[in-house]
Amino acid sequence: MTGLKEIRKKKKLNQQKVAYDLNISREALSYYENGKREPSLATLVAMSNYFNVSINYLITGKEFQKR
Repeated sequence: MTGLKEIRKKKKLNQQKVAYDLNISREALSYYENGKREPSLATLVAMSNYFNVSINYLITGKEFQKR
């Protein structure tokens, strides 16, 4: 989930703050960012809303583009 870490750093937020706001553990957030665990769909939606980006961006680091 390259976009998750990227957007968190771009917004100058630490893992503890984001984890607290999303009601998940800091460790879980770290696992998501490092690809050691995959978030549930509900967590992906919450992250997408929190950062105001697409789920695609959270996963790939790129916005969806039409072909």
